[in-house]
Amino acid sequence: MSDSNFHYRGRFAPSPTGQLHFGSLVTAVASYLEARSQKGDWLVRIEDIDELRNIPGSADDILRTLERYGFEWDDDILYQTRRKQIYEDVLQALIDKKLIYRCICSRKDLRENNEMGQQGLAYPGTCEDKNHPEDIAHALRIRTSNQIIEFSDAIMGVYTQNLKQEIGDFIIRRRDGLFAYQLAVVIDDAFQNITHVVRGVDLLDSTPRQIFLQQHLSYTQPAYAHLPVAVDAQGDKISKHNGSGGIDQYKPVPALFAALRFLGQQPDPALTKASLNTIWQWALEHWNMNKIPAIEKIPYTD
Repeated sequence: MSDSNFHYRGRFAPSPTGQLHFGSLVTAVASYLEARSQKGDWLVRIEDIDELRNIPGSADDILRTLERYGFEWDDDILYQTRRKQIYEDVLQALIDKKLIYRCICSRKDLRENNEMGQQGLAYPGTCEDKNHPEDIAHALRIRTSNQIIEFSDAIMGVYTQNLKQEIGDFIIRRRDGLFAYQLAVVIDDAFQNITHVVRGVDLLDSTPRQIFLQQHLSYTQPAYAHLPVAVDAQGDKISKHNGSGGIDQYKPVPALFAALRFLGQQPDPALTKASLNTIWQWALEHWNMNKIPAIEKIPYTD
């Protein structure tokens, strides 16, 4: 790195909605190895902001699994549910800038009235000038602009999106009062001084929204790398939401080997019988992000 003051800081940010599954393991492995290969920090954040989906005990179970798999993180674990006042303060700053408005659109309204953008339904600004009163149920949306947001992803290449046309004004606090992921993740990345974000490609189209918020909040934009997602035989993402089972906490080597192979690292088959320390040593010595396939989905079976 040309900047002698630069220090790499990456993170892994699972949601506590079930056990750690293979897709999340892939993200953990890639983000961890990239951080360590850059002699940087690797942080763990529990993204529990969507409290309705949290499963009691999941956060502890995920952390226990990471420990048994040999991951070592820097700094304290950050829990989003402990940071609500910080999110509220930042939201107020956006309100003060006249960027926020109340939206009372129902799901039915959104289905019937939204326009189709490249990423699906794009909110057309139905409530933007309505000035709905505070005492009726509402979400809060941020006004977007008709501009192209472009960034270069380390794996997927250049990505562009016109927020106004493809997404529309998006929610940053939900009707139920919970803060939206887009706002919380931007605030937390800035707070933790995250320089690089390595995560699944299913979040690629969220990145322009996060860059938009970073710009309005004068935050430094991290570098991004979006990984292929693991899918089952039907082409569905392997995830807790889709009922995928967790990885075996007591057999880390086979799962780590599978994750390295999934990431294109071509691990030596002999590593399937190696110790946990040996497979990590090999992974650190041979890690190369350029080998990760630049495709959105890769089939995976146990």
